[in-house]
Amino acid sequence: MSKRKPYTRELPTDWWMKQLFYTKYMIREGSSVFITIYSLILARGVLRLSQGEVAFNAWLESLQNPVAIIFHFIALAFALYHTVTWFSLAPKAVDLWIQGKRLDDKVIVSGHYVAFAVATVFCLFVIML
Repeated sequence: MSKRKPYTRELPTDWWMKQLFYTKYMIREGSSVFITIYSLILARGVLRLSQGEVAFNAWLESLQNPVAIIFHFIALAFALYHTVTWFSLAPKAVDLWIQGKRLDDKVIVSGHYVAFAVATVFCLFVIML
């Protein structure tokens, strides 16, 4: 049996705070917890809707708690952060060529923002009807 010890690299717990790229990455990944909880809240709303008007109204009333309102603002901020970071990654996922030339990254990103704005306006229009 060998008496050699395997090399184990020390990794400090704050390794992700030393470079901005890793910090942004970890914030994005950690924020998914808030997005998941928000999705579960909406799923519970659908469940309460299926249980009848009284149950759904009780769920709506529970959302008027100040803690719930603050949580929704935090979840919205993280959702917008996810949107911005995803749109900035879009040129790496979409490789468009038009007439033998690669489409500029700014065009792809701005196209995503335009589509996002159009979809948002459409949803607000449908909600307001």
